Amino acid sequence: MGAFRSVCVPVGCAGALLAWIWALLLGPSLAQPTASCAKGDALLNLTQPEYQSIPGADKGFMSGVVQSFLHTVQPNPFPKDLLLKFVNANGNIYHDQNTNKEVLLYEVGFLVCAAIGVVYIILMPVVGFFLACCRCCGNCGGHMYQRQTEAVDCHRRGLYWATLFTTLVLLAGNICMFFSNQSLKGSVKDSSVELNNTLDNFHAYLKAIPLQIDSVLMESDKTLDSVNKSLSEIGPLLGREIQRGIDGPLNHALGSVRDMAIVVNSTAVLLMRLNSIITQLRSDTSALQANVRSVRDLINTTLRNPVCAGCGAYQSELQKLKFDIAVTIPSLSNLQSVVDDITKADLNSKVKEAEDFFASIPQMVTNETKNVVQSVKQQLEDIKIKISAVKGQIPVTALNNVLNIIRDARRYIGMYSPEAQMIELIRWAVCITLSCVVLLVVVCNLLGLFLGLMGLSTCDDPTERSSTADCGGTFLMAGAGLSFLFSWLFMLVVLVLFLLGGNFYTLVCQPWRSGQLLQFVDTPGLIPGFNLGEMLGLKTNLTLSEIYNDCEQNRPLWTTLHLYEVINLTDLLNVSKYTAEIHQHFDSNEIKLSTITLLTPEISKQLHSYSDMAHGVDFSNATQQINNISTINVNETAQALEHLADNETDAGLKVELRKEAAELRKIQSDIETTIIPQLTQLNYSIKSLRVIMSQINGTVEDVLSNVGKAQDFLNNNTTQIIKADSKVFLDCQIGYFTKYAEWANLTITQKVGLCAPVAKAVDSAEVIVCKNMVESLNAFWFSLGWCLILLIPSIIFSIKLAKFYRRMKHSDVDDNHIPMHDIPRAQAKHY
Repeated sequence: MGAFRSVCVPVGCAGALLAWIWALLLGPSLAQPTASCAKGDALLNLTQPEYQSIPGADKGFMSGVVQSFLHTVQPNPFPKDLLLKFVNANGNIYHDQNTNKEVLLYEVGFLVCAAIGVVYIILMPVVGFFLACCRCCGNCGGHMYQRQTEAVDCHRRGLYWATLFTTLVLLAGNICMFFSNQSLKGSVKDSSVELNNTLDNFHAYLKAIPLQIDSVLMESDKTLDSVNKSLSEIGPLLGREIQRGIDGPLNHALGSVRDMAIVVNSTAVLLMRLNSIITQLRSDTSALQANVRSVRDLINTTLRNPVCAGCGAYQSELQKLKFDIAVTIPSLSNLQSVVDDITKADLNSKVKEAEDFFASIPQMVTNETKNVVQSVKQQLEDIKIKISAVKGQIPVTALNNVLNIIRDARRYIGMYSPEAQMIELIRWAVCITLSCVVLLVVVCNLLGLFLGLMGLSTCDDPTERSSTADCGGTFLMAGAGLSFLFSWLFMLVVLVLFLLGGNFYTLVCQPWRSGQLLQFVDTPGLIPGFNLGEMLGLKTNLTLSEIYNDCEQNRPLWTTLHLYEVINLTDLLNVSKYTAEIHQHFDSNEIKLSTITLLTPEISKQLHSYSDMAHGVDFSNATQQINNISTINVNETAQALEHLADNETDAGLKVELRKEAAELRKIQSDIETTIIPQLTQLNYSIKSLRVIMSQINGTVEDVLSNVGKAQDFLNNNTTQIIKADSKVFLDCQIGYFTKYAEWANLTITQKVGLCAPVAKAVDSAEVIVCKNMVESLNAFWFSLGWCLILLIPSIIFSIKLAKFYRRMKHSDVDDNHIPMHDIPRAQAKHY
């Protein structure tokens, strides 16, 4: 409508038409259609289960010292061959002398320590018994007499510091007993919680594996559903790509035809306006000519009046009143006829017909592919069933047995935890008692040292020592007595715990930490009927050590369990074997679109005639006629008549002449107010039409050229475009399968069942059993043994030092203060 208005307005009409014509002359070049795949749904990132945190291993109280001692006692490597003999003989190796010899050689360190312990157990009560008997008989310090010499103070100080040092070292060992006992208590208390957390993590890991596999398979359902959705919308999707392929040439041609229709309509409007102006102009000029003839006849009659003097000279002015103001344009009717024919052909309807064809392409594609889409959808259902069978190929059901074992283990832990806590409480109480007895010896020693030091005066006679000093000596003797009384019993505890805890560390914990224990378990035939490779159906042997090493690196089950030996994942996820038939279905079904003729030969012929007629119209004659009419001016004749009237004497004649001059001026006024505006409009219309006509020849040729190219493109390239876009569409759907297959392969082989929790469970068990419990137990017997060994020097120093503090029954005089000349030497001693 905007274009129509710009044509209808005379001013600026030529510029608007030139803009349309240049738009028709310029156009985009033809290009091959390109199609791209829509971005599919993002594949799911496989989620890993959340695990409970398990505290790491503590450094262990005195672990370094105890381990160094045990390594010294047992420097031999892990006795794999010896244990194999023991297992193969079902424990009956007592009659095999060689094996017994190997066992004794391996355990020589423990045997030596055990022998020392046995000697300790035997000698301590025996020595204590004889010492008690001797003291009762007045020997071994039992006689309450102390000889005073010059070195007595030096001896006392030496024994004091030796006893103090021994007691302090003994106190350090006793403190280690308390700490190791408390550490063992905490380890046992936390062990059930840590074991449950470890089992929970292991349970969560095993339970997550089937869920992860299900997630992978669910992604296949999403992929298949996406392809199904694309197939259901093949009309809009593929049709839109086909539309893009033909959109450029077709839109270019339709744009040219659409603009040509505007030009034709503009020409028709201009011709209608031109004819209307000419018709109105002819009517007005006919009336004007009649008026001019009437006035001219009156003037001629007046000038012939005999009364008029000098009127003959004005006869020549009447000749100026003779003019023809008719305007004609040759061949305009032929042009009008051609334009009317094109208008009846209705170029816009042809454009609308082509646009409807373009818009109906998606529906045509839907109709043409209905059968093939149905068959492909059925095949997709078969593919879904085949992919779902992948889960059956993976031995997921074997995990149920392990899950049942874990549930039983957790049930047993919950069942026996109260009993274990009660036993642990008894053990803790016994160990606390042992520690308190040793602490009692330490307290006796410290009290003896303190009281003896505080109550002793070097100036006092041994028989006159203070009660404080005597009490200190008694405490020292009490400490020695307690040592003799309980040390041999405590050594029994040390011996048993040493043999159990030391051997458990060297035979279990140490090889467990180094990995030798798992290698030993992997020994073929060690566990009858246990072959992990055969259980999984593998072609190669699979060991627990390999599994543990892989799990330490958090590798997936696919590589850890060598599942690639029993599952041909590449074949299961082979996209080509699923999609070959889909290709075949699409190749066998050819999409055919209905043909369309953009412009009929008759319309093309009419456009050619329009171009020819437009080129043959001559507007120069009409322009010249308009210019002639524009120069008409009867005011000069009127002015001449008025001048003549002024010179006449006859009043009647004068009135007639003035009246006729006034009529001429009125005619001139009518020309200027009626004829000249029409001539102006006619001139503008002729100019606008001349602009169109001057360019219409090339415009029509361009329109017909563009339409011809578009028609040839549709006739020759539509089939190729359909095939190319169909292939792209199909490749896109196959691409979804390929993307899923690559993702599924990567996920199953690299992300499903990352087995770090398995290694962490093994490490956690080693931490709970060895680093926490066994090392704490070893620290306790080591501390207790430390104290028991120190009791020997403590007894010796305490008994010797006690005589310097106890009150003697018999006195003696220091050699430095004995007057030898007054008291005979034979009488110097008193008994």
